[in-house]
Amino acid sequence: MTSTRSSEQRSRLLPAAAHLERPGTRPASPADLRSDIGPTYIANAVVALVFAATGPLAVILASSSAGNLSPAQLSSWIFAVFFLNGLLTVVASIVYRQPLGFFWTIPGTVVVGTSLRHLPWSDVLGAFVVTAVFILLLGLTGWVGKVMRLLPMPIVMAMVAGVFLSFGLGLVDSIQSAPWVALPMVLAFVALSVPGPLGRFLPPVLGTLVVGVAAVLLTGGLSTEITPGLAQPVLQTPTFSLAALTELVLPLAITVIVVQNGQGVAVLTNAGHRPPVNVATVLCGLVSLPAAALGAVSTCLTGPTNALLVASGERRRQYTAAVTCGVLAMVVGLAAPTLVTFMLAMPPAWIAVLGGVAMLKALQGAFVAAFAARHTLGALVAFLVTVADLTVFGIGGAFWGVITGYLVSRVLEPGDFETAPADR
Repeated sequence: MTSTRSSEQRSRLLPAAAHLERPGTRPASPADLRSDIGPTYIANAVVALVFAATGPLAVILASSSAGNLSPAQLSSWIFAVFFLNGLLTVVASIVYRQPLGFFWTIPGTVVVGTSLRHLPWSDVLGAFVVTAVFILLLGLTGWVGKVMRLLPMPIVMAMVAGVFLSFGLGLVDSIQSAPWVALPMVLAFVALSVPGPLGRFLPPVLGTLVVGVAAVLLTGGLSTEITPGLAQPVLQTPTFSLAALTELVLPLAITVIVVQNGQGVAVLTNAGHRPPVNVATVLCGLVSLPAAALGAVSTCLTGPTNALLVASGERRRQYTAAVTCGVLAMVVGLAAPTLVTFMLAMPPAWIAVLGGVAMLKALQGAFVAAFAARHTLGALVAFLVTVADLTVFGIGGAFWGVITGYLVSRVLEPGDFETAPADR
């Protein structure tokens, strides 16, 4: 009787524990890693890391320039997103014995870049901290599924399309402003994207980067000398303002839970894995806290990286690709100052084209998801409000895009809310 009462008390005290998925098998040992790893999984890991260290890194640089961040602050940001997320990827993939690739929210980074045009950096850091706590609580309570079903995906993706649009426009503008750098990069991306052996040998974004570097060197566009250095993370003090919290917390949380984690879970599930949705959300919140202290945007279970990690090989051995990718990411994080000096030495057109081609598929996917079937009027309103960067009470367009799009769809498209959750 006492044992039963004690068990009931523990259940009431720890209601969230039931939502946290346990590993289906024992963690991988060093011997398991040695026997399971192979050239296929190492290659997948390298390609996944190259993807993260090219276009998405250019997105960080483009967004940080809006806030005039110092090289030390930018290096700390890059250290955090690679080293901390690399460590998380290694630990989670070993414990759950499946590929769980964590990096940072790319659409969230773009939202931050828009907000930095009118918000101080310390206020943005405060929003990072509150977002991390919010995501952590959602994971612990098991409300992630409810939140993902609350907002129609077309409206969320329309907001994402509005945020991503600047990268597509920057790509086109660069062809006109700096054709000798931009055109060879675009042609390389197109050539490597054509189905065939060439694109499998050299990923399009990596090929674009290499051709772009060659074009910059040939045209004498390198602005400063590239100097090597090891990371020196900078602890940064956040401040909390109502304007920043209202403008950033909800959009950042949406990009992590709905957009990025949703993509990551879908990719891994489609590959035959069973990703722990609530645990992944908790881990995103936990790691986002120290990341915020170092000036980095929120952690997520990224879709594109996990898609590359499970692109080939045996399902039971694919976790080794994630472990390898995580280790390589930690190395990249330690070399963050070298990366920063390299990126800052390149001309703006190089950054714009690299970021543009990296985001092209994401922009296409956002448009398709937003306007394919349901909630199309609400999605259109969300897109227009986001692109116009409507600012009310100091709160930027990404937030108002989601809110106005939802309200318009709720009033004028009520039938679309009667669909199954999977359609939403």
